[in-house]
Amino acid sequence: MRNVFIAAVAAVALAIPATAGENARVTDNEVVIGTYTDLSGVTAMWGVNNTNAWRMVFDEANAEGGINGRKIKYIVEDMQYQVPRAVQAANKLINRDNVFIMVSNGGTPMNNATMPEQIAKGVPNIFPLTAARSMYYPLNHMKFGFAASYYDMERAGVKLFAEKHGKKAICAMSQDTDFGRDVMDGARDQLKAMNMQLVAETMHKPTDTDFSAAVAKLHDAKCDLVLLGTIVRDTVQIVSAIRKSGWDVDILGNIAIYDVSVAEVPGGVTEGVYTTTSVIFAQPDDPRPDVRAFATKYEKAFGHPPNFAAQVGYSAAQLVVQALQKAGRDLTADGFIAALESIKEYKDIFGSPTMNFSATKHQGSNEAFLAQVRNGHWVQVGTESYGY
Repeated sequence: MRNVFIAAVAAVALAIPATAGENARVTDNEVVIGTYTDLSGVTAMWGVNNTNAWRMVFDEANAEGGINGRKIKYIVEDMQYQVPRAVQAANKLINRDNVFIMVSNGGTPMNNATMPEQIAKGVPNIFPLTAARSMYYPLNHMKFGFAASYYDMERAGVKLFAEKHGKKAICAMSQDTDFGRDVMDGARDQLKAMNMQLVAETMHKPTDTDFSAAVAKLHDAKCDLVLLGTIVRDTVQIVSAIRKSGWDVDILGNIAIYDVSVAEVPGGVTEGVYTTTSVIFAQPDDPRPDVRAFATKYEKAFGHPPNFAAQVGYSAAQLVVQALQKAGRDLTADGFIAALESIKEYKDIFGSPTMNFSATKHQGSNEAFLAQVRNGHWVQVGTESYGY
């Protein structure tokens, strides 16, 4: 009932007067692109770094004269990782700012709440800052996912740890959100495929801070692997609670924990934690010239090194710029989508999986990799990718 209520509120709040559809979304010299994301809430380290990178790419394109004679105007709204604020931000971007496309909108529940009306208004949703399956599945003309979904990565990780690491008593701690449920759907489906099931499970709100009772419950269940459907802050708090209890258990997260702030927790609290990820983070001191140039330019512009979310934003923005260029001077939503669908064998500067799109494939890649915190850094474990 709660999801139905949220959807109903979103539909009403995002409803746009008919006259809005009559406004031109593209002018002779400008195209407006919008994003709502978390700039000051619990996932701000993702939203801020990600949109910084998008802005950097768009500024570079504008400095070179724009794309097919048009400059990009990029508008970012802060939704503080809250659905009502996301609905308000989407309403502003579509109704008042008249955006042509929306890119990198943050959060699974936020996108799920706003996408139906956004798409109904003819505004494509491109590479949202979430790996939920609903961002590209079921196939819809106007929605595109960037890389492997939470579901894909979770199934791959569970399969790997059960078959290669011999884990038999698998437990989970996840957020009670669309994001958390999407992650756990992958875990349950993979366990079912192997004639297994979760031994114990706890769920929490994104704002919860005390996990001692939840950790005790899983410890008593004698788990040998704890799956996390968490983001950054709750990940650190949960791992800290596990370490403080003296429990030595393997922990496997998803891409949402793949952030330098998780790896660099003082005292080595997160040392040894694993995660699945669709893209491997390139350290700022990476010896490859293009990566070093990106990190140097980013830090000069924003005063701090780029994190993983910035890297994802940079690659995704490059794809959008390429699609805008391919769409030509006569820019329409359908033309942009056709151009994006035509991109094949795209390889970014970071060594990410090769991206391919088509009219029937709106997910760039579904490959998953394994990484682990070692000496305060995320390190790729092996060189192969994993599936299920």
